[in-house]
Amino acid sequence: MKLLGSLSSPYVRKTRIVLAEKKIDCEFVIDNGGPDGSGLAPHNPLCRIPVLLLDDGSSLFDSRVIVEYLDNLAPNNRLLPPPGRERTLIRRWEALCDGTLDAAVAAVMESRRPEGESSASWIERQRKVIDFSLAACARDLGEQAWCHGTAITLADVALGSLLGYLSFRFPDLDWRSQYPNLAKHYDKLMQRPSFAETAPTG
Repeated sequence: MKLLGSLSSPYVRKTRIVLAEKKIDCEFVIDNGGPDGSGLAPHNPLCRIPVLLLDDGSSLFDSRVIVEYLDNLAPNNRLLPPPGRERTLIRRWEALCDGTLDAAVAAVMESRRPEGESSASWIERQRKVIDFSLAACARDLGEQAWCHGTAITLADVALGSLLGYLSFRFPDLDWRSQYPNLAKHYDKLMQRPSFAETAPTG
C-alpha cells in the first residue's frame, strides 16, 4: 500500500498515526496533487489528500474512510469497537475534531488569498467554530485519561491531530492556557512515537 499526502495535513497525520498504532507497513509518498490538485484526480476525483492506494490498484480517500479500513485490516490495537453505542460515541469525537479541522483549514486558506480578496469576517467565523469546539472537547474530556474508555481510541487520534494542527498553524491561539486538560492530554499523546514522529511540518 501507499499513502499519498503532505507533512502538514492534519487528515494525513491522523491516517499516519493509525498506521503506526496498528503497526501496518505502508509507503508514505509526499503528494499534494500539484497546484490545482489535479494530480490526485486519477486516485481521488475530489483531488484531496489523504489517498490510500491499495495493492489491487484501487484507492480509498477521506481520512474517515481510510482509518476505518485500516482498523479493520489488522486485529491488533483496535481503535474502534464493534458497531454500537461505544463506537458511535468515538465517531462523534472524530466528527467534532474533523469538523473543527475543516474550520481551521478554511481559515488558513482564506488568509492566504491575495490582498483585498480574503474575508476577515469569514476567518473570524471559522475561528469562532474553533473556539466553540475546543470548549466542547475540554468539557467532554474532563479529567479522563482517554477521550473514551480505558485506552487510546480513534477519538484520541482525532483530538491529537486537531490540537497538533492548531499549535502548528495558529500560534496566537492560546488553547493550552485556556484548556489545560487538553494540553495535558496532547502532551501525553506526544510521548507516543506514532504522534511524535508525525508532527506537522512544512
